[in-house]
Amino acid sequence: MSDPIARPFRRQSLPEFIAMLALIFAVIAFSIDSMLPALPEIAAALTPGNVNRAQLVLTSFVGGLGLGLFVGGPLSDALGRKPVIIAGFALYALAAVAAVFADSLELLLAARFVQGIGAAAPRIVALAMVRDLYQGREMARITSFVMMIFILVPAVAPSIGAVIIHFVGWRGVFGSFVVLALIGSLWLNLRCPETLPEAVRRPLNLRSLAAAAREVMGNRQVQLVTVVMTLGFGQMFALLSSAQQLFSDTYGKGESFPLWFAAMALLSGSGTVLNARYVMRLGMRRIVGWAYGMQVLVSGVMSVLVFGDLLPEALRFPAFFFWAVSVFFMAGVTFGNLNAMALQRMGHVAGMAASVIGALSTLGAVLIAAPVGLLYDGTARPIVLATLVCSALALALMRHVREH
Repeated sequence: MSDPIARPFRRQSLPEFIAMLALIFAVIAFSIDSMLPALPEIAAALTPGNVNRAQLVLTSFVGGLGLGLFVGGPLSDALGRKPVIIAGFALYALAAVAAVFADSLELLLAARFVQGIGAAAPRIVALAMVRDLYQGREMARITSFVMMIFILVPAVAPSIGAVIIHFVGWRGVFGSFVVLALIGSLWLNLRCPETLPEAVRRPLNLRSLAAAAREVMGNRQVQLVTVVMTLGFGQMFALLSSAQQLFSDTYGKGESFPLWFAAMALLSGSGTVLNARYVMRLGMRRIVGWAYGMQVLVSGVMSVLVFGDLLPEALRFPAFFFWAVSVFFMAGVTFGNLNAMALQRMGHVAGMAASVIGALSTLGAVLIAAPVGLLYDGTARPIVLATLVCSALALALMRHVREH
């Protein structure tokens, strides 16, 4: 059922709307995944004494993203969706330019942190735009279609990053971020009508913001889903942080890493296809529960194999690759459904709700991912164990989540 405040698009069809949202969401994936091939060069140039610190280029961006998510939603509830997204793109692009000229790891991390703050507005306000127009399983279905297109970005981002690095060095990757921001801003500004009418916007004052935040954070459903999303994001970001080292150092696939990563993303993308097809019939809660149950099983078996050193040399990489695909498959199946369940009763404060849920789950994910990434010891043991624990906790919490 569509929300009462929804307005029909006069300039943009639903397929174009989904494609535009996919591009906006792609800012996050491209900002992370395109940097993966650059980590060895960044480590050699800026932190040769401790190469694990190069992973912070990823987690600092995610940390800024988490902080920025607190701001974007409430601003869009008051000012409208489009102005806030465009302002976020502008900050994102300016921080990317600053990163080009960073001459120390600390300055690069600061630029990445600010870039994450800017990326938060497109990320969270785009989700609020979907909630402006859809709710429940219909929202989950639309989000799955967005994710289905969006999944192509992780597939090609490392390869694009590798090509840029080959010709102009790792700093050139930040120039591609500026181009992405310009395309997203122009497409949104020229083709997409505002989805939040002025009549239903909320005043931007502390009392109103505090009341909306209390309503969101006091909702039992939102609390449970936010923790589940935190655990899901945490294990995924931890794998992303360690991916380049795992593929290159642990399994000797450094030169072909972009190709393996692309194959992993494309295979796991089937999760979004399946979710879009079956969510209306099976329901969001059931699908999410099945996904986390599958992850507990796969990660449990993988933990036994890697901690017991039971795999012959020829099977170690195939087993790891299958397991990594399962982690991203789970993300494609769960995140759209979890967002829809969390926002089900929050349509009147969609921006604030999306911000609170996104910020808390993202910042919590950083607290999980950063230590796990820094624990990399040349094996897959830390990330496999972390994924098993996170998925088991998420599965237990899903027993208490309601769909409606």
